[in-house]
Amino acid sequence: MLTQKDLDEIEQLTKKSVKEEIKHLPNKDEFFGEMDKVMEELQTIRDENKILNHRSTDNRTRIEKLENIHPQGKHIFA
Repeated sequence: MLTQKDLDEIEQLTKKSVKEEIKHLPNKDEFFGEMDKVMEELQTIRDENKILNHRSTDNRTRIEKLENIHPQGKHIFA
């Protein structure tokens, strides 16, 4: 059975191990600073995606109209 002394030693070792492991982690300000950068980049990507999607839709509509005018790549009148 564990004595109080054993439990105290385990607690001290655990605290020391945890402190050693978390010292490499960023603090709150560093973390949120990096997350702000990531979120700005994500917003930029989403905005660009909207623009490109709109252009793609416009091009698709234009191509469909041209295909209707020129079936199989040829003029109807030829």
